[in-house]
Amino acid sequence: MENQGKLFFFCGKMGAGKSTKSKIVAAENNAVLISEDNWLSAHYPSQIQTFDDYIKYSNLIKPFVKSHVQNLLNVGVNVVMDFPANTCKQRAWFLSLCVEIGSEHELWYIDLTDEQCLSQIAKRQVEQPERAMFDTETVFHHVTQYFEVPSARENLNLVRVG
Repeated sequence: MENQGKLFFFCGKMGAGKSTKSKIVAAENNAVLISEDNWLSAHYPSQIQTFDDYIKYSNLIKPFVKSHVQNLLNVGVNVVMDFPANTCKQRAWFLSLCVEIGSEHELWYIDLTDEQCLSQIAKRQVEQPERAMFDTETVFHHVTQYFEVPSARENLNLVRVG
C-alpha cells in the first residue's frame, strides 16, 4: 500500500541508548513514539519488580500494542517503537507486524561495547534514580546473555550505528 506508515524499532544492549535514539528518530520522521516503559508503567504500576515480571507484563501488552501500531501504520502514520528488539524472536515479532499489513520498517542497531553501555548505565543511575534498581551491572550482564546480533537471514532493513 502506498499510504502505509513506516515502523522504526531498535536493537542494542542495555544502556546502548535505544530510548534516546528513538526520540531522535521519531522527531526526524514525524512519527508517533510508543514506549514500552510508558505502557507498562501506565497499565501495571509498581507490579514490575523482577526481570520475570517484566517478561510477563511485556508479553501481556503485545497483542494490544501490535493492533494499535498496525492501525496507525495503515492510515499512513510513521511509528517509532521504543521496545527491545534484542533477540531473533523479538525481531520476528516486529517483522510479522509489518509483513501482515505490508508496511516498511527499519531496525536501528546501536552497536556499542559492554564498556560503553556500562558507562551510560552508570550515568543513567544518577540522572534517573527511579531506575537505579534495574540499572545495575548485574542486571546488564544478566540481560546481555540473551542479546543476539541481527543477521542477514532475518531479512531486516538494518541501520547500524555506533
